[in-house]
Amino acid sequence: VAARHGLPVERVLLTAGAAEAFVLLARALKVSRPVVVHPQFTEPEAALRDAGHSVDRVLLRETDGFRLDPAAVPDDADLVVIGNPTNPTSVLHPAATLARLARPRRTLVVDEAFMDAVPGEREALADRTDVPGLVVLRSLTKTWGLAGLRIGYVLAAPDIIAQLERAQPLWPVSTPALAAAEACMETRALAEAAHAAHRIAADRAHLIAGLREFASHGLGVAEPAEGPFILLHLPQAAGVRSRLRTLGYAVRRGDTFPGLDDSWLRLAVRDRETTDGFLRALARAL
Repeated sequence: VAARHGLPVERVLLTAGAAEAFVLLARALKVSRPVVVHPQFTEPEAALRDAGHSVDRVLLRETDGFRLDPAAVPDDADLVVIGNPTNPTSVLHPAATLARLARPRRTLVVDEAFMDAVPGEREALADRTDVPGLVVLRSLTKTWGLAGLRIGYVLAAPDIIAQLERAQPLWPVSTPALAAAEACMETRALAEAAHAAHRIAADRAHLIAGLREFASHGLGVAEPAEGPFILLHLPQAAGVRSRLRTLGYAVRRGDTFPGLDDSWLRLAVRDRETTDGFLRALARAL
């Protein structure tokens, strides 16, 4: 993993999925004002609250395209968590914008679990060592469909890695997961993942083009979308979601994400055949 990112091994910690890293950060770091940027994956905030922290939220707005203004984050926040690309909005924040969040005595956590689905991994911070307090989380289970193996990793300064390692349970990563990590770091695997990122981009464009045909129903897509999923707004989303389920398609409800309500749905990007079938089902559900 270190070689893949051009980093010394002291800056890498393997974890039982990226989710374990959120728990380690919440338990190991001494912070007084953690801030989570929403809408995003809900486990970072849950881990912080479970560890006894009071968590402040910065809610990004649809009117701004769910894009971050660094000035919205309180100056005294000593831990900031943000996803890039963000689940569920599919927003890819510029690396320069995220780097502006760095401050002395602040830990900046960037969840890059879906970054390998972005062609060229543009806007990635994983390889950077010049951003103070930066912690990057990566997952190996998304692109490769290995969620059950639980394998991910943390990239950070050696002192932060040491703190997290002390809080980590013994033997957290299984032998099969270690084998998977090595396999996913091979040159051939990285090339295959890079190819998959371009395929995802093409499949996403096909999905969005099909969804635009339903604009008359009030359906709107949050754009530009850069992840392997999209966020759409639909006034009757809850009923449509239920009807889609009876037609064999599961879509993710949006109201469990802070900052969204039950008029939002998240759709995974799939191959064209699956997408075409979904679009036909959506027409029936509407």
